[in-house]
Amino acid sequence: MTLTLRQTILLCLALSLCALLVVPGNFPGLSGDARLTLAVFALATCAWIGTPIDDTYIALGAGLALTATGVISSDTLFGTLGDETVWLLICAFVLAAAVARSGLAGRAAAFLVSGARSVRQLTHLTTAALVVTAFAVPATSGRAALALPVFLALAKVLADRKRLVVMLALLFPTVILLSAVATLIGAGAHLITVSVLWEATGERVGFTQWLLLGLPLAIASSHLAAEAVLWTTTRRADRTGPVHITAEQIQEHSEHPVTGPWEPAETRCALLLATVVALWCSEPLHQVPPAVVALIGAVVASSPALGTVRLKDALKTVPWALLLFMAATMAMGVALADSGAAKWLVSGLPVDLPPGLFLAAVIVISTAAHLVLQSRSARSSVLVPLVVAAAVGAGVNPVAAALASTAAAGFCHTLPASAKPVTLFAEIPGTPTYTPRDLLRLSAVLAPLTAALVLLFALAVWPLLGVPVVR
Repeated sequence: MTLTLRQTILLCLALSLCALLVVPGNFPGLSGDARLTLAVFALATCAWIGTPIDDTYIALGAGLALTATGVISSDTLFGTLGDETVWLLICAFVLAAAVARSGLAGRAAAFLVSGARSVRQLTHLTTAALVVTAFAVPATSGRAALALPVFLALAKVLADRKRLVVMLALLFPTVILLSAVATLIGAGAHLITVSVLWEATGERVGFTQWLLLGLPLAIASSHLAAEAVLWTTTRRADRTGPVHITAEQIQEHSEHPVTGPWEPAETRCALLLATVVALWCSEPLHQVPPAVVALIGAVVASSPALGTVRLKDALKTVPWALLLFMAATMAMGVALADSGAAKWLVSGLPVDLPPGLFLAAVIVISTAAHLVLQSRSARSSVLVPLVVAAAVGAGVNPVAAALASTAAAGFCHTLPASAKPVTLFAEIPGTPTYTPRDLLRLSAVLAPLTAALVLLFALAVWPLLGVPVVR
């Protein structure tokens, strides 16, 4: 493999930093374990940024290096795979496979979209439907794959209005990415954030608390983004024209029935999904962990009598590479916290910043981080441990800082390669879609809007919901 100039420079910088770190005496107050942790952390970050090597492979290599050098134990490395957040994601993907197999998602989308009578109504009804999918399908790439057939059906119905098709092509990934913050299972980065908070501060953010904090932000940012997409990709004449899409038109391009009586599989799946979500939201009442609820739902969804999908087929949809990545980066987070590396790394930062200014800096950095680290999970793996350590030193509530960083990192729309949903909808043969210029125009408007909205929630809304700015 031939290295590019950028990759060569990054590798040289990482190796130079590692050489400085491992030599005793160069950095007073830094223990041996902390030196090794920072060296591995620097190499992994540079590899994520500057090489085409698979993110999971890099994370596993970093976890193995930390274990082999004695920074963390093998029990810590392998124990992360048994973390309840990993099980929550596995079971959520089994439930999502059952939803996809039943055809329930297409029926729900047709029900919402067919009520639109104007372009703006179509835009916001589509946005609402996409926000709801955050409860049914974990991870943004899975939601994008589920939503693609719905978009293709709409594109065929609106084939004579090219600008509207392009607008919808941009709307789908934009809302999918921004609405992921609604639930704990919306993105793997959320589970990494929860794990880092637990290891570093002992504070556990559960499904219900995340829902309470994230859902209002998801709704507000998604509909704000819908307006931004509408105004940056269409003209006034496009927006004023009437729209009338019937369920029968969508049915012509759908594999599953979207009209008529519900099939038994759809009814069972809808009841099961509603029950699981209700149990997740009422965790404080019954005290059953979300992972256990998800496991019960997965067993029922794949059961021979009541299920809509075979367990063997459902498990094929689980992104095992993502789970291994999460487990390895959780181990890296433990090493950063326990060795004192994270605390030392942020010790030179000014701690007398006002809380609002501190959070603003965190949000700006997290919003721009996708230009360097394309993987959302990798961004959280790098940023959240440092944000939590810096927040503790600055007297800011680490939960508020970590949530703000994770929410801001959900913006990744600048380039076609910035996120998998953006890439998926940018390359659709035979269907008009957006160009890199469209993305840049949208990002110029949406980046400051979403960053300001996250800061508003962190300073004004989340404190009302039990997460104060200052500890």
